[in-house]
Amino acid sequence: MKLSCLPVSLYDDIFSGKSGVTNWIQFGAELGLDAVDFSIKFFPERDAETIKQVRAALETHSITPCMIACYSDFTHPDPAQRAQELTDLKADIALAKALGAKFIRVTAGQNHPGTERTAGVQWVTDGFRHAIDAAEKHGITLAYENHTKGAPWDYWDFSQPTETFLEILDALSDTPLGVCFDTANPLVLGEDVLTLLEAVIHRIVVVHIFDLREVGVFEPVRVGTGASPIPQIFSRIRQTGYDGWLSIEEASRTGEKGFTESVAFIRDTWEQELSA
Repeated sequence: MKLSCLPVSLYDDIFSGKSGVTNWIQFGAELGLDAVDFSIKFFPERDAETIKQVRAALETHSITPCMIACYSDFTHPDPAQRAQELTDLKADIALAKALGAKFIRVTAGQNHPGTERTAGVQWVTDGFRHAIDAAEKHGITLAYENHTKGAPWDYWDFSQPTETFLEILDALSDTPLGVCFDTANPLVLGEDVLTLLEAVIHRIVVVHIFDLREVGVFEPVRVGTGASPIPQIFSRIRQTGYDGWLSIEEASRTGEKGFTESVAFIRDTWEQELSA
């Protein structure tokens, strides 16, 4: 098992500057993680000195970066903004390369008022194709997430309904686009997590382990205490021989305890499935 974590519970502190990326790297190492994930919003500055400091912290704590979570918005009705989104994503890919991350989490975009489904799907597939070309040049894998609502967004994800998510994936079946499979996001719309898992299982490159208190309500809780069928997901992906990354999306906002208990739960649950 290769374990990373996206520290959503720490977002406010890191975004505001109260804490920093190097603090998260140190904490991740103390948790015994194999890698750490970043939000692209951790990097308002991307100068050479910032990159040098982050890489030095990673080396000091003997930990690697797994994935940078980005918020690509290819469904914006303004073509100029869509072009800017691609420019920004290419810059994010270059940053991932500079930091040593192997994956970029990509999203379709927001469900902007007035964005019609057929057009939106086309805009997303076009944007992803161009971004995939750039990512391949840097040895970066794009991981498309069945998302809900990005941290800087005003609207929910355009491809939040399973059928739209799968339509976009199918349109890109000839590309190396991977899937960042979220274990709880389908629950927001009352959709079946395991059904979606079956549809995308052979394209998964990262599993985002996330949990919600109950179906139909977007209320994050510590993984293993909510409605997400995490043991069943682990059992199924193990059957396929999955040996990719597991990334805890820790969003319970319960302090250090939330992280330590999440890590312990995931390790214990994975081992139980291994011995089952």
